[in-house]
Amino acid sequence: MTLSFYLNNENLNSDFVSLLKSADLESSVSKGSLLSELRTGKEIDIRHATTVLAIRFKDGVLMAGDRRATEGNRIAHRSMEKVFPADSHSSVAIAGAAGPAMEMVRLFQTQLDHFEKVEGVALSLEGKANQLSQMVSGHLPMALQGLAVVPIFAGFDLMRNVGRIYSYDVTGGKYEEADFATMGSGGRDARSVIKLGFSGNLNAKGTIHLALKALIEASDEDSATGGIDIVRKIYPIVATITKDGFERLSDGDVEESLREIGAFEQ
Repeated sequence: MTLSFYLNNENLNSDFVSLLKSADLESSVSKGSLLSELRTGKEIDIRHATTVLAIRFKDGVLMAGDRRATEGNRIAHRSMEKVFPADSHSSVAIAGAAGPAMEMVRLFQTQLDHFEKVEGVALSLEGKANQLSQMVSGHLPMALQGLAVVPIFAGFDLMRNVGRIYSYDVTGGKYEEADFATMGSGGRDARSVIKLGFSGNLNAKGTIHLALKALIEASDEDSATGGIDIVRKIYPIVATITKDGFERLSDGDVEESLREIGAFEQ
């Protein structure tokens, strides 16, 4: 998933609803047909994203997630994307119903980009967190139908020169976390590992190692959390957000970090 960029003045001058139509996102705000199916009691398969996390470190914040999506007790996808750039200095990770979550991310990215193009300045990190809170709150009717989306939002606050993390509940409640946050079916197991290994003096490499250990332990305890797939070379998603912006680690860098913590020897 990539950020949207607008190259003509027509997009900049249009209202937000028109922008949604031009970006083919209008369907993101209307789910009547799916709600109708759910209300009839029809059984439908819903893909769910599972475990994601965020950890603060000295130079910013790290976000990571496993790659597995499940439909009930079935593995629906082995290499799902769960960590996305919201804009140049923030990121959002998704847990819950995969389809609505990915559409929420696309809409969130478009809103932030549209605001910056119209106003000429990026929304503050607190403002971005509030905007996502409103979107989660607006999704509550779908959550009550079993399609809950619960993200983690994190970014580098250029005004405070520090990384910040926000977690949410299904009602749209926004909570700033001091040091780390986890979400999803394996979140409790990942949180235990992070809690034991966290230190305020961690650098980027140490935080990457801690995040990978947390996801490995979560996958060992939770069947819905994907582990390391050596055969297919599918590894967790890891990204850092610092004053220099959002940067996702390549699979090669993640593999090297996994070797450094002895993950392939277990």
